[in-house]
Amino acid sequence: MSEQVNEKQKILIVDDTPENIDILGEILSEYKKFIAINGERALKLAKEKLPDLILLDIMMPGMDGFEVCERLKADGVTRDIPVIFITAKNQIEDEVRGLELGAVDFIAKPISPPIVLARVKNHLELKSAREKIETKNKELAKTLRELKDTQNQLIISEKMSALGQLVAGIAHEINTPIGAINSSNRAIATDLNYILLEAPDIYRSFTPDFEILFRQLLEVTFKKSTTISSREERQYRTNLESLLSSQNIAKSEDIADLLVSLGVYENIDPFIEIIKSDLAEEYLTTAQKLSRIKFRNDIIASAIDKVSKIVFSLKNFARFDGEGKKTNGDIHESIETILTIYYNKLKYGVEVVRDFNIDRVIPFLPDQINQVWMNIVQNALYAMENKGKLTIKTEVLGDYAVIQFTDTGYGISKDKLDRIFEPFFTTKPQGEGTGLGLDIVRKILNNHNGKIEVESELGTGTTFKVSLPLEASE
Repeated sequence: MSEQVNEKQKILIVDDTPENIDILGEILSEYKKFIAINGERALKLAKEKLPDLILLDIMMPGMDGFEVCERLKADGVTRDIPVIFITAKNQIEDEVRGLELGAVDFIAKPISPPIVLARVKNHLELKSAREKIETKNKELAKTLRELKDTQNQLIISEKMSALGQLVAGIAHEINTPIGAINSSNRAIATDLNYILLEAPDIYRSFTPDFEILFRQLLEVTFKKSTTISSREERQYRTNLESLLSSQNIAKSEDIADLLVSLGVYENIDPFIEIIKSDLAEEYLTTAQKLSRIKFRNDIIASAIDKVSKIVFSLKNFARFDGEGKKTNGDIHESIETILTIYYNKLKYGVEVVRDFNIDRVIPFLPDQINQVWMNIVQNALYAMENKGKLTIKTEVLGDYAVIQFTDTGYGISKDKLDRIFEPFFTTKPQGEGTGLGLDIVRKILNNHNGKIEVESELGTGTTFKVSLPLEASE
């Protein structure tokens, strides 16, 4: 999989020294490369080839690397391409200037192959992650726009009424992950600022063996998944501080805090070289920042998935099949669309039991069938006062797909059960229902050559049974 990705990733190497170009070309053999030996050529190639990353030498005749970087970042076409400076200088003011111009990193000469590969891979992965997030955000924005446009096409008053009642809950379900995205983004920006300013000096102090050890530390902290309690955290910190003090390790309290945050609190022996080094606090802080960036990125990905699911369900719910042509679809996906929309009402007191047993697609009009499930679920929630069990069972019986919704609500009396499909008849108090919902449901199912049946017992609950043909009728 990585080889397929790398084939698509392009790197522009800008250096006026043939020896450096040869070395970098050999190190980066798995990537597609373009070469520029001066600033003007670099600007031209960057605009034509749009590389994923630029390795840029600072000291070049004519236009130096700083000017090249400045012009790249001023151009709307190339400004988002990450730039890594390659320099023989070791002056912090040059690095600060480069970062201010928009560079993401520095590599010092003489060139170290492991460091070059590590830096290039890290920044390509960061760029790829940013692009995925941006693509997701664009898709979400587009879907939300489509949803807004589609809402204008909703022609069934019950559908609009139900959607209006659910807006507050849906907004809450969307705002929660959006809040997580915003807070995580701010945290990532803070940690990235530290990494960009401090990490270059820290990386330069690595020997090849020490770099391998540091990567092993990152692997451990990236994989940590167990959440420990505050009490356990305090105990681990106390034990570590005592152990570190017994070995005369400076700043034992601070080092213990960092190790616990990294998930290294039971066996520190593999990383004792890092812990005992003079720059232990700086190394562990860098690892902590990188770990936090990954953790926050995972939160963002999870939050985007949640919002995408909600928006996808809303889009399906709001879709209007204007041509009235049935399409083969997954009946379970249709049900899940409604359950997602009602999640804010379900999550606080309703247990949903899914007993799904249909393993084939069937023909139906998605927007109309969604309306059927919406009315049935809405009535079940009302009957249970949002607390109880809703069991949804699907199975194939003869030539029909049969879908049953059973709630544990207060039930319907016999005299009312015979009238629930009548237009304008409702068991709800005045002002809470129009009495059109189940009449619309019956009409929709008649249009599908299907049917709906109901069984109910006072004090026990109600079961609605929907039957839909497995094959489209001529």
